[in-house]
Amino acid sequence: MNRHVLRYIILTLALTCLQAVQAQVLVYPLPEKDGPHTSDLYSVRVRPSSGGDWQSVPVLRCDVNTRRVQQAAFAEFDMGEPVQVQVVRRNAPFHDVRVRPSQRGISPSIINDSTICFTLQRPEFLSVEFDGDRFHNIHIFGNAPQPVVAEEPSPDAHDAINWQGVQSQDVFVRNSSLIYFGPGVHRPKDLPSAEIKIPSNCTVYLAPGAIVKARLIVDRAENVKIIGRGIIDHPLRGVEITFSKNVLVDGITVLNPAHYTVFGGQSEDITIRNIKSFSARPWSDGIDLMCCRRVRIDNCFLRTSDDCIALYNHRWWYWGGSEDIEVSRCILWPDVAHPVNIGSHGDDRNPDGETLRHVRIHDCDIIGDDAAGLGLLAINCGDNNHIRDIRFERIRAEGLRRCRPFDLRIFQSEKYNRAPGCCIDSIAFVDFTISPDVPDSCVLPNRVEGMKEHPVGRYTLERVSHTTVTATNL
Repeated sequence: MNRHVLRYIILTLALTCLQAVQAQVLVYPLPEKDGPHTSDLYSVRVRPSSGGDWQSVPVLRCDVNTRRVQQAAFAEFDMGEPVQVQVVRRNAPFHDVRVRPSQRGISPSIINDSTICFTLQRPEFLSVEFDGDRFHNIHIFGNAPQPVVAEEPSPDAHDAINWQGVQSQDVFVRNSSLIYFGPGVHRPKDLPSAEIKIPSNCTVYLAPGAIVKARLIVDRAENVKIIGRGIIDHPLRGVEITFSKNVLVDGITVLNPAHYTVFGGQSEDITIRNIKSFSARPWSDGIDLMCCRRVRIDNCFLRTSDDCIALYNHRWWYWGGSEDIEVSRCILWPDVAHPVNIGSHGDDRNPDGETLRHVRIHDCDIIGDDAAGLGLLAINCGDNNHIRDIRFERIRAEGLRRCRPFDLRIFQSEKYNRAPGCCIDSIAFVDFTISPDVPDSCVLPNRVEGMKEHPVGRYTLERVSHTTVTATNL
C-alpha cells in the first residue's frame, strides 16, 4: 500500500479508536435520500449499560420469504461495552415477545404493551419476535467495534479511489490499493451491469452509512479485503469471488440480492465473517461455494429464501473439487430450502467424478425453516460426486415447521443432474439438539437413501436429538 495512504490510515485509526472508546456506541448515519427503505414497524434506541444518553438507531426494511414476500426490519450499531436496547413496536400492542436464538438466554423486560428493553453483554445478532410473528419481526445486530484496519484514503493518494471525492466520476484508477465508500449512496454510474471489479492487493472499505448499489466482483485477483459496516443494497449478487485467492469479506450487510449473497467459484483461502444478509427472491442463497478450498465462514447471520450455505463441486465454469471448509458460529434461517446443502452439483462427464471433503460445520444455530420436509443438514450427492469427511457438531435448531434433522442421499435430480453421485462416507453428527418447544409432529425421520450400486457409507450419531432413521437403497 502507498506509504502516504498508510500514514493517513494510521492517524485516522488512532482518532477513530479514541472516539470509539469515548462513545462506546456507534450509530450509523442514514443517507438523506435514495437509500434503503426505512421501516415504520419499530423504533430502536441504544445506550451503554454503564449510563449515558439514549441514541436512536435507524430501522431499515428487509424483505423476507419469497413464497409470499413480507416486510421485516433490522437495526444495527457498534458496541464497545454492554448496552441496553429499547425496542418499540409501533403498529399494534403486543402480548408476548421472544428473542432468538434462545440459546443466548436473553429475556427482555416488558415496559408496556408496545415497548421492551434488554441488555446485550456482548455483540450479538438476534431476532426479536412479537406474538410469534416471524415475518414482521425486527433483527438487532450489535456489532463489535471495527478492528484496526484500513479507513478512508488520503485524498491525494494516486492509487486510492474515493467514491465521494472530486474525481468520483472517474473511478478507474489502475491497480488501486484502496477503494473507499463513505456515508451516502453510491452507484457505478456508467459501469455496465451495476458491477464494480476489484483488482489484486486492494482494500474496499464501506464506511458506516455507506450504501453501495452494485455487486462487488473479485475475479482472477489475490490479496483483496472487502470490509466495513456499509450495506450492499439490492445487487444482482453481493460479492463474487472467482478464480481468486486470499480474499476477506468482513462486517458488511447485503440487503435483498437477486441471487447469492457471497458466491465463490474455483477460489482458495477465503474468509467470510461477520456478514448479515436478507433475501426474498428465488435462488437468492446466502453463501454458495463451487470448487473452493480453504474457506472459513464465521459469525454470520443469513436469512435467505433459498439455501443459507451451499457447498458444491463443478458447476458452470468451475472445476476441481472442494475441500477444507469450516463454518462456525453462524445463525442460519432459510425461509425456504436448507440451512446447509452439500453436494448436488459435480462433474458428471468425468467418470471418476470430483471429491468434496474435509468440511466442519460447528457451533451454529438454526432458528427457522420452511423446507417442506427437506433436511436441515442435507448431503444430496449427485453428478458422480464423492463426499467424504463431513462433521456437524454443536448444532442447535428451533422454530422448525416441518423438516428432517439430516438427509443423506445418493440421488439424481431430473432438473439438476445427468448422473447420480458415487459415494457418501465418513459423516458425523455430534451434539445436535432440537428445542423442546418444537412439536414431534414437525420433525420427520432422518433419511439415509442410497442406490444399489452406490450405497451410503459410514455415518455416526453422538448425542443427537430425534435419532429415528429411515434407510433405503433404491
